[in-house]
Amino acid sequence: KLSPTLQELEVTVLDARMCNNSRFWDGGIAPTMICFQGRHRGSAPTKGDSGGPLVCGKRAAVAGVLSFSGPDPTDPFKPPVATSAVKHKKWIRKTLR
Repeated sequence: KLSPTLQELEVTVLDARMCNNSRFWDGGIAPTMICFQGRHRGSAPTKGDSGGPLVCGKRAAVAGVLSFSGPDPTDPFKPPVATSAVKHKKWIRKTLR
């Protein structure tokens, strides 16, 4: 069931090399992607969260946009992945003009 209230989840960014390991996404994580996990065991974004922002810093800057996760949101070997907003900054600025 979808929540009518905006939800928040504290996450930790994972090392891209680890996420590309054969036990994880097996090379599927590009330099333009951010791999992360929920800070609390079992907490994870799920299907309806795609397109949501990945925000960081005290001034809340958008670092990425949630892109995909594994079929089981709590599978530690298929952590969720966001597209990096920072890596697309020039394109975003040009498009918004």
